[in-house]
Amino acid sequence: MRAVWKGTIGFGGYAIPVKAYSATAERDSGLHQLHLADGGRIRYKRVCELDGAEVPWEEVGKGVPTAGGDVVVLGEEDLARLPLPAAGSIRVCTFVRAEEIDPIWLSRAYHLEPDVAGLKAYLLLSEALQRAQRVAVVKVVLRQRETLALLRVRDQVLLLETMYWRDELREPDFPFRHEDVELSDDDLRAATELVEELSGPFRPSDYTDGYRRAVAKLVKKKVEGDDVLQPAASAQDAAVSDLLAAMRTTVAERERRSAVRRAKTAARKAAAAKAAATRAARRAGAAVEAGS
Repeated sequence: MRAVWKGTIGFGGYAIPVKAYSATAERDSGLHQLHLADGGRIRYKRVCELDGAEVPWEEVGKGVPTAGGDVVVLGEEDLARLPLPAAGSIRVCTFVRAEEIDPIWLSRAYHLEPDVAGLKAYLLLSEALQRAQRVAVVKVVLRQRETLALLRVRDQVLLLETMYWRDELREPDFPFRHEDVELSDDDLRAATELVEELSGPFRPSDYTDGYRRAVAKLVKKKVEGDDVLQPAASAQDAAVSDLLAAMRTTVAERERRSAVRRAKTAARKAAAAKAAATRAARRAGAAVEAGS
């Protein structure tokens, strides 16, 4: 399991070094979008909406559109000058009772593992939270974004749960909230009794993803019946041919360059030999003249 964040928890005079790991992992049905004609996976590209051209990562930037249609482009230097708190610190803001936090505020959860040097301080904070029956409201920077979060204890491990900001929660503006609806005592009593009859402890193992299991069962049945599609066999063959052609071109280009280098080397050697012969002839002529 790979750590997604490293930093410290600021608690009093302590700076507790920790690593964060994702505490959850969503499982999907395994279904993918594909091209029905050949079974190829559907892929998405980064395309500019103005010219329709695919944009390489080195040409991708960041910006904010304005109401007038213009775009304010923000470079890395602009963003680096923003007053973003230290990215490697979980800053404790206050402590509250857990029941004060409605679950709708919570987003993602991370397990926090202490470094060896900070183990004692980590356990001290964990024990203090449990004895006081409190959770910590903290701020932390994740993926270049300041995030509100909760720090609580679960199974003797500190859990960091990111939260939504106030303006990120949507209000359910439903008409019935403003209407007076009368409920009879008999109906309310019957509904309450039904709830109590169906009540029991929560056991996660009692619940499974029926749709995902059904998809897996259907896929297995089709595989056993050989009801499958070879993804773009012709395209794969073409890709192999293209690869071989590219390799042959590379080899030919390498041989051509090698031949050019050999020719240049031979030419240099011939020129050097010619120059040496010329110098030798001049020395010989000079010697003859001196003897006469």
